[in-house]
Amino acid sequence: MELIILNGSFDYIWANFWNMDMRIGTGLILMYSITLLTMSSCKHTKSCFSEVTSEVGIDFMYNFGDYTYENILESSGSGVTVFDYDGDGWMDLYMMNGTWLEGISDDEGRVFENTPNRLYHNLGNGTFEEVSEQAGVDDRHWSMAAGPIDIDLDGDQDLYLLNYGPNVFYRNNGDGTFTDITDLLGLAGPDSLNGFEKWSVGVSFWDYNKDGRLDAFVGNFLAFDPEYVSPTTPELMPHPSEYKGQASMMYRQERNGTFKEVTASLDLLYPDSKCMGLTVYDYDMDGDLDIFQGNDHQANFMFRNDDSKFIEVGVEIGVAVNSHGQGTGSMHGAIGDVDGDGLMDLLVPDLRYGALYRNLGNGTFEDITERSGIEGAFAGKGQWASALFDYDNDGDPDLFSANGNGDELILQYPLLMENDGKGNFTNIGISDSPYFSEKRSGRAAATWDYDNDGDLDIIVSHVDLKANAVLLRNNCNNDNHWLGLSLEGKNGPAAAIGASVIVHQGEKRALFINQWATTYLTNSDPRLHIGLGENPKIDRLEIRWSDGSREVYPGPASDQYLTFRQGYGIIE
Repeated sequence: MELIILNGSFDYIWANFWNMDMRIGTGLILMYSITLLTMSSCKHTKSCFSEVTSEVGIDFMYNFGDYTYENILESSGSGVTVFDYDGDGWMDLYMMNGTWLEGISDDEGRVFENTPNRLYHNLGNGTFEEVSEQAGVDDRHWSMAAGPIDIDLDGDQDLYLLNYGPNVFYRNNGDGTFTDITDLLGLAGPDSLNGFEKWSVGVSFWDYNKDGRLDAFVGNFLAFDPEYVSPTTPELMPHPSEYKGQASMMYRQERNGTFKEVTASLDLLYPDSKCMGLTVYDYDMDGDLDIFQGNDHQANFMFRNDDSKFIEVGVEIGVAVNSHGQGTGSMHGAIGDVDGDGLMDLLVPDLRYGALYRNLGNGTFEDITERSGIEGAFAGKGQWASALFDYDNDGDPDLFSANGNGDELILQYPLLMENDGKGNFTNIGISDSPYFSEKRSGRAAATWDYDNDGDLDIIVSHVDLKANAVLLRNNCNNDNHWLGLSLEGKNGPAAAIGASVIVHQGEKRALFINQWATTYLTNSDPRLHIGLGENPKIDRLEIRWSDGSREVYPGPASDQYLTFRQGYGIIE
């Protein structure tokens, strides 16, 4: 079908750590020595990103349950979710937290028992107010990620919380509060998988069978045994390969609104897989949505959707392993057209040096990691959340990466890399902004326009000895133009997940995918952000909706946020 239409803290007391020895991997590090890392500075003629965390009222301090960093649960970090929970047009922030757990955390760390997640309400004036308790989402599980979704089609965003332990689904009441309806929906997940506590790390929502109801694919990590000690390296936390995996699980929404687990019937059951991140998009542009699953020290999966059955084709299409044929600690799949050829490429960060796969347009990919400049910059840093985003609005996706070692708390420089428009990246962060000149241990990171000024800011969570989240405000202040798009399908915004947008500017065609869950443990700004460069004129927009229909619209004016509704065009 084609329609042509001519016509938007927990106040974490790190002071307890000072003058205290803390075991990090194999040795002891005096806490005060870490302050030396913050004393060095660089002179910057321009600071594109400035840290504004405290001044805007974000005081989130992450904890991993105790004072020691000694197991894979503690090293994995927790997530960041950006969503507009009260529908006022300003993006709010939900930060997940760890907590003290019996049998896993050290006894002296019990001060961190029942530490809550935090919801920061964007007041629209550049500041935030912490409201998690009032809103009823101050969950006390060990939370990994949260998926915002309007599951009941009532016009507001609900929240599905993915935990180590039972998952929780919060229904948005529309009055600034949420109600736990997990039991009504059947989305808590099993008590155990492969013999140990279920460990969920993310969710992707979409209508996989096109019956008009949203379904959910939950990514599960591994079967963590807190009693296990590696026989080869007993002084270190066990390697992920030493644990069993846990199957990711597909839940189909039934007519009565409950969810039924249907993983095996769709050929998606891989009981020993170790999912770190899910990215759902139409990689082969055949009109249905496929699933990329980044796996930890296993080959990655690409599940190709064939008439609502899924075929695993990762090896066949070239995205299973890196350029050296290794399945490393892959985190997730970030997507973007890095070379401007109108095809969606795939970046897979990992704990070695990552992989950038160029889409060849025939359903296969070419590994261009080395020649793109990414391999040298990534090598040895340990990538967790890596985002492809257009920080300078010049029309091509640049790259941010939150870095840090996994098995030991060794700090690394975060990265900001600029794209030349042809898929060649240059590391500019360390000479551009103070944040990139200080080693940290980052985990989740979201890109979002928190102040609605038309450029993308960054929020990063950390697990290092500071543990504070960092908000980086984009101060580039260039004259490039932009457009922000919210898409609503026939059944609301969730029905437009995975839709493609093609922006036509003269001979240039730029491709974007309406998918905000493409980063480790993260949901970024749900609005499509389109950099237009120096030319404000858009000739036309082409939207290929998730149900396969296509609509073409005349180009709107730039430098504004707009909402497009399927079948109607611009509605605000």
